[in-house]
Amino acid sequence: MHTAKLTTVKSVIEPNLKGKDFLKLSDFNSEEILYMLELAIELKKEQKQGTKQNVLDGKTLGMIFEKSSTRTRVSFEVGMTQLGGQALFLSSKDIQLGRGESVYDTAKVLSRYVDCIMIRTFEHDKIEEFAAAADVPVINGLTDTHHPTQVMADLLTILEHKGQLSGLKMAYLGDGDNNMTHSLIEGAAKVGMNLTVASPEGYEPEDEIMQKAIEDGYKANAVIELVNDPVKAVEGADVIVTDVWASMGQEEELAERLPIFQEYQVNEELCKHAKDDFIFMHCLPAHRGEEVTAGILDGAHSVVYDEAENRLHAQKAILKLLMEKK
Repeated sequence: MHTAKLTTVKSVIEPNLKGKDFLKLSDFNSEEILYMLELAIELKKEQKQGTKQNVLDGKTLGMIFEKSSTRTRVSFEVGMTQLGGQALFLSSKDIQLGRGESVYDTAKVLSRYVDCIMIRTFEHDKIEEFAAAADVPVINGLTDTHHPTQVMADLLTILEHKGQLSGLKMAYLGDGDNNMTHSLIEGAAKVGMNLTVASPEGYEPEDEIMQKAIEDGYKANAVIELVNDPVKAVEGADVIVTDVWASMGQEEELAERLPIFQEYQVNEELCKHAKDDFIFMHCLPAHRGEEVTAGILDGAHSVVYDEAENRLHAQKAILKLLMEKK
């Protein structure tokens, strides 16, 4: 098993993010993302040492869930508690948004009650509309297009186990047109990680997101590329990442997708092309025997449970920066 080695990124000046929305990683510059990671490391150390920062005392996070969740709900709720605040769970069945109230009215009303809103929903346009109407910060807990809080946890996990981000090679295998791929592309480009995405033809990432990341990666001396060959993607990789082949809302497509994605399965044979000390990541839940074999997911290279835990620490850093009293 891996033992996480808490480290740090280069020292950066604290950005002023109070009141800002956290919708996608391309909205932030490299220094802001690196600072969030540095703060997450600090908060994780404090939590492990049993100390506590009540920096969000009296603050409330409203959490709207239109998609089911394990890690997102628990990590945000626990994170707010550890920072001295509280979280309020709101399913679409519990609020009028699920019965036809407008996004605008819901955002305006909740802004009068809570200090920040986290949403886990379907269309990314919906969260953009919500954030435009809200008078408090809005955090993207997941949309069909982006999953930025998960990728912040991923970057934190890589930093812990590899001691750096810049210059590493990450390989992502599977469905390129999903929220994890898009946010990994944006995050890698911002922190200077080389990323090769291997996807079947017709399942590539959105072109606009890919082109923007290529430009951002160039500025950070990182190569962001797309291939169809999974072996080429994992050659010399420090980090291998995958996700389910049919995301939430696509379950009925699984039978059709299985033969298309089979050669992109992360298995022992494919991983022989990576570096000997590669780490494997998956945002979970995982389907053993589909996108990854049990031998890899449960094996010595896997850091998936460190990755899951780091949702808590990365999100605490985001919450603190967006809401802390100054």
